[in-house]
Amino acid sequence: MKASELRDKSSSELNGMLLDLRKEQFSLRMQHGTGQLGTPHEMRRVRKEIARVKTVLNQKQDEKKA
Repeated sequence: MKASELRDKSSSELNGMLLDLRKEQFSLRMQHGTGQLGTPHEMRRVRKEIARVKTVLNQKQDEKKA
């Protein structure tokens, strides 16, 4: 999902999305640890998506302070 699409969502939606992404990241780490991970690029995709969501959340917090 693009950052511009994330900016249209509310903070609560972004927090929920962040929680889901962290669960997915944990699941992928467990699969990697047991040798069952079929698509290693998914770990990178999830990590970048988490970073995007956190960036937009920080931007929204900065807007509230200003």
